[in-house]
Amino acid sequence: MTEPRLNLFENEIGARFAKRFANAGMVVMQSSLPHATQELVSLRASQINGCGWCIDMHTKEAAAAGETAVRLHLVAAWRESTVFSEAEQAALAFAEEGTRLADAYQGVSDDTWAQVRKHYDDDQIAALVCLVALINAANRMAVIVHQQGGSYEPGMFTAAMS
Repeated sequence: MTEPRLNLFENEIGARFAKRFANAGMVVMQSSLPHATQELVSLRASQINGCGWCIDMHTKEAAAAGETAVRLHLVAAWRESTVFSEAEQAALAFAEEGTRLADAYQGVSDDTWAQVRKHYDDDQIAALVCLVALINAANRMAVIVHQQGGSYEPGMFTAAMS
């Protein structure tokens, strides 16, 4: 197992940034974008980015909030599953395209945008845009410092930021 290179939560600058980052995340959490959708989107982006810490966190937070094991196990193969609503599928496609910017020169496709528009209002779309940006930033920070997954307990991040 690789030890983390730096504990951002114990570093003064890292801790100050984490609190502000968490405050930005609270705007999304308190939005009308369904919480289950938020966790699924965060989990999918984290899977794409290979972020063990964030996969661990969002899987456990989703489960603690009542998400089923079947749905959590199928997030990586959501296109080949029957357990996600059309709205969730649109959000997952948005998360993938918004995460894989280097692979998709256009970013989020017009088709995906139309599907998101069909299922979400402007406030929810704004929250979705911010969520994809935030989770990608969180993934990058955790992967850069080698923050390992496995030890997260539900509510841990929120408690640390209080």
